[in-house]
Amino acid sequence: MSEITRWWWVRHAPVPPEVHGGRIYGAADVPCDCSDSEAFAGLARRLPSGAVWVVSSLARTRQTAAAIAAAGLDGPADPETVAAFAEQDFGGWQDRSWADLHAAADPAMVDFWRVPALTRAPGGESFADVIIRAAPAVEQLTARHAGRDVIAVAHGGTIRAVLAHALRLAPEQALAFRVDNLSVTRIDHIPGGSLGGRGPAWRVGAVNVPPDGGLD
Repeated sequence: MSEITRWWWVRHAPVPPEVHGGRIYGAADVPCDCSDSEAFAGLARRLPSGAVWVVSSLARTRQTAAAIAAAGLDGPADPETVAAFAEQDFGGWQDRSWADLHAAADPAMVDFWRVPALTRAPGGESFADVIIRAAPAVEQLTARHAGRDVIAVAHGGTIRAVLAHALRLAPEQALAFRVDNLSVTRIDHIPGGSLGGRGPAWRVGAVNVPPDGGLD
């Protein structure tokens, strides 16, 4: 049991409306609002001490990690940055609203609403692409930190991608998960597997638990 690696995924704090203005921000490096002291206190109480910390390459995850540590949880001053855990890049659609794109009759939007998990925004990536880049990073970090707790502050798209990898879901199925800001999703890696020891397996302990919710 000591070799089970427990991942604690935290979605970053919300990006204020005055920052995004109703526009798609995706992989844009926008700041978040870390003023909810009660939520951060809840996270500091419930996330494990002595964990490995990682963040994405976007500043809002580092801001969120710093706010959790400031609320009382021991954490490194400079968590490891994992670029593969960044949010989905919406390319030419970033900094535009869905309403604007609809009004502009962007032909790519037709494909997006038909198969949103597989369609790339112009110059961007699909949700399936996020799974392809996030999954190897999870496996590599799990091997490096086997048996540890890993706190990963990332994005809604990244966390859905990791759930798709862990549960071997089709990309469109993983989009059904709700992942709120500052929620916690727990995923365990079990080296010996859970079905008769048939190799490694992933176990999902909880998804989208609010910061004041309980986790084992």
